[in-house]
Amino acid sequence: MNGILRSGLRLAFAHCERALGIAFPSQHNPLLNLGALCFFLYWIITVTGIYLFIFYDTNVHGAYASLEHLSRDQWYAGGVMRSLHRYASDALVALMGVHLLREFAYDRYRGARWFSWVTGVPILVLVFVAGITGYWMVWDGLAQYIALVTTEWLDRLPIFGEPIARNFLSSETLESRFFTLMVFMHIAVPLIALVLMWVHLQRISRPRINPPRALAVSMLGALIALSLVKPALSQAPADLGKVPAALSMDWFYLVLYPLLDTWPGPVTWTGSIVLLALFAGIPWLPPMRKPAAARVDLENCNGCTRCFNDCPYNAILMGPRTDGLPFETQAVVNEAYCVGCGICAGACPTSTPFRKASVLSPGIDLPDHSILELRDRVETCGRRLTRFPRIMVFGCEQGVSLAGLDDDSVTTVSLRCAGQLPPSMIDYVLSRGLAECVVVTGCAENACYARYGVLWTEARAARTRDPYLRARVPRQRLKLIWPGRAGAKDLRAAIDALRGKCEPPVSIAFTDSVKSTIEKVRP
Repeated sequence: MNGILRSGLRLAFAHCERALGIAFPSQHNPLLNLGALCFFLYWIITVTGIYLFIFYDTNVHGAYASLEHLSRDQWYAGGVMRSLHRYASDALVALMGVHLLREFAYDRYRGARWFSWVTGVPILVLVFVAGITGYWMVWDGLAQYIALVTTEWLDRLPIFGEPIARNFLSSETLESRFFTLMVFMHIAVPLIALVLMWVHLQRISRPRINPPRALAVSMLGALIALSLVKPALSQAPADLGKVPAALSMDWFYLVLYPLLDTWPGPVTWTGSIVLLALFAGIPWLPPMRKPAAARVDLENCNGCTRCFNDCPYNAILMGPRTDGLPFETQAVVNEAYCVGCGICAGACPTSTPFRKASVLSPGIDLPDHSILELRDRVETCGRRLTRFPRIMVFGCEQGVSLAGLDDDSVTTVSLRCAGQLPPSMIDYVLSRGLAECVVVTGCAENACYARYGVLWTEARAARTRDPYLRARVPRQRLKLIWPGRAGAKDLRAAIDALRGKCEPPVSIAFTDSVKSTIEKVRP
């Protein structure tokens, strides 16, 4: 069931990303920068919140008036800041929801990735708590409703000596120190969330926490424009002696409040706990069949650190040598962090298929998807091609489907990730005459399932990152294309366009000519 749901969502996201790609370059696509945009919104909320706090009166009788002063008398500054604070908070919830849904769709929450999902759950809860306490501080009719529903819900737990809701029996009995407590919570909760956001990224190398400048400026500009066109204003002031006749709800934060107000306490508390536990346990419902972690062959590891530098998940460390070889360090794999993407094998300088005198055993490799097996498949697939120009397509398992591409002039080789392909394998295919052209494809640009497979492959081919693609490889015979899951037509078009650039090598043409001549003179 989960697999069907993920497949549908993933295809939907792929089409949305391609649609947004028409207006945004890949590095500026909002759907490919969700985490970074959430961080950016957090800082907007923080800066605007500090400004609002300077003018906020924590007295129960002055809280509402202080915000009204900002919105009415200082609309050009305080009013914009308040509106920006409100809309950035709503946008944060929306983008966190999309971010969560996208990670689920792309199956990046199970296996070694469970940690990021589980640490993200309390962050989501804390964001809601911060938003609810923020609405409480306004002390208008909506804040009154939130205060009563929240305290009555909390009172259903037998942990308080006296009911909290009694503080809201009348305006005369309500004390200002309760608002001081709300201010403290509204400040402390986001700080705790920030710490958890740092923890959330601990198993990720080079996390992107800053969106591209143009995208950040565009989002900030849109929020400011919305703040000017539709400023956030308070509703009627709170009056505990009256029941508000009508309320304008913020459904981003208060979507569950009508249920809390109408359903019995045991039902809402039990439901909340069960749903939260199920939500946190999604990575194990069902558990992922974890791929074998990368393994180090110390006889072929010289401690060059390339696998360490390229690993997207901090799964490789450099430790002291344990085998007595004259090198300072060796690669050490943390199996709990490894996702089996194979990027480390593609980075290893000993992953060269040209090795024939000894067994092809790189310094680091995947035991269930080795470079030796990859070379054997490449040779087998190359021998099946009979019509020129011969094209070999290397494709990532998570990217565009390679189904239906194989014929007598095109063959496909599947990879765990595009980054698993050593640049020397491309040289091997072309120099050994296994094909005239090579295509490397996979996930959409800036949306690699293993985070950096596309980026590292591009850099290696451009000779800007070790291991380099050798200069002797003719670039016109190599095509890198990243159409993503929904880009089958683009891949086929790229293959067709490449055919005209893949003329048979001279040696092959000469051989065919000789064969033709022999046939003519044969008695």
